Amino acid sequence: MTSQSQGIHQLLQAEKRAKDKLEEAKKRKEKRLKQAKEEAMAEIDQYRMQRDKEFRLKQSKVMGSQSNVSEEIEEQTQGKIKELNGSYNEYVESVLKQLLNIVCDVKPEIHVNYRATN
Repeated sequence: MTSQSQGIHQLLQAEKRAKDKLEEAKKRKEKRLKQAKEEAMAEIDQYRMQRDKEFRLKQSKVMGSQSNVSEEIEEQTQGKIKELNGSYNEYVESVLKQLLNIVCDVKPEIHVNYRATN
């Protein structure tokens, strides 16, 4: 009977050691997964920062060229406005004189279809 209880005792100890080894393996696996996840997140963050930096550079380059274009358009617009104002100031007097001459120079004429009825 003692040999039987000793055999059972050995089996229980072996089962306990196997269970402990399984738990250790699970813990190591969880630790490796956690470490891999942290490394992946760090790599993702680094990649995201790099792409964000590239995006900001491209964005500033595009926005800078757009602001240059809008400044150029603004200059052209102001130049055209000055040119039109100059033309207006140059011709306003002559146009008004011509208009007043046409309006004030009334030459009464009888219409060709008019018939005098007496």
